[in-house]
Amino acid sequence: MSAPTHTPPHPASRGGVDSRLPWWALALPTLSFVALLALILHPSDAHAAAGDPAISRLLEHLRHLIMR
Repeated sequence: MSAPTHTPPHPASRGGVDSRLPWWALALPTLSFVALLALILHPSDAHAAAGDPAISRLLEHLRHLIMR
């Protein structure tokens, strides 16, 4: 003869959803975005910025537009 098993209630039955993020879930993407934006605005600071001159001119033009 088998005994009936009791299953615990579902965690979602608490009444709400816990959707808080840890601090680094926002800090790391923000830090990455700022670092990449700094490289775009100052391409001469990047060591591998010896690319196509047209791209450099475009980025320089965008930097002047942003700085206005």
